[in-house]
Amino acid sequence: MTDVNLATARDNMVEQQLRTWEILNERVLEVMHRMPRDRFTPSAFANLAYADMQVPIDHDQVMLEPKVVGRLLQALDPQPNERALEIGTGTGYLTACLGEMAADVTSVDLYPEFTELAASNLKKQAIENNRLETGDAALGWDDGRRYDVIAVTGSLPELHQGFHRSLTQGGRLCLIVGQPPIMEAVLITRVGEDQWARESLFDTSAPALVGAPVTRSFAV
Repeated sequence: MTDVNLATARDNMVEQQLRTWEILNERVLEVMHRMPRDRFTPSAFANLAYADMQVPIDHDQVMLEPKVVGRLLQALDPQPNERALEIGTGTGYLTACLGEMAADVTSVDLYPEFTELAASNLKKQAIENNRLETGDAALGWDDGRRYDVIAVTGSLPELHQGFHRSLTQGGRLCLIVGQPPIMEAVLITRVGEDQWARESLFDTSAPALVGAPVTRSFAV
């Protein structure tokens, strides 16, 4: 696709996908309109960068649909003075969006190839307020910090509290919980030292976070 076609596709993504899916936060819309998603998309799928679909990447993972990214960002509402944590770096697209909205972002991925790819993609976009880590965060990520916003991009078959205590007071955590065909995106807000509020956001589906625990059997 030409640069003009890509710009048109990005315009259409915002107007036809994001706005029509109740994404009305102007900061989210502005960041996603400005961020060149095609630069974070594998070259084999570059023409699908702005399509309303998940884009396959290596290790059986995906880039989430633009509208899902938008809804997660809208629910988290990162502020310019806040610290963000992302679990599941992938190609670095959501990392970039978080970096544009928050003060800084730490992003963790199990696969060093994704950490390296995201670092390259972010550098090309001159986005520098990020710290990329390679590690297993399926049960949480305890680096001694607390975060104002946490985004988990892989689904959890069961909700566990491994990420809850990494939140600041008033901090927000977005994750996708369940097993196919029933999954929902939820927002967890820390309202006290040992208290969290839960809000159901929308139904969706995403590959499971590698290593996420399963203790129950699910019947479909």
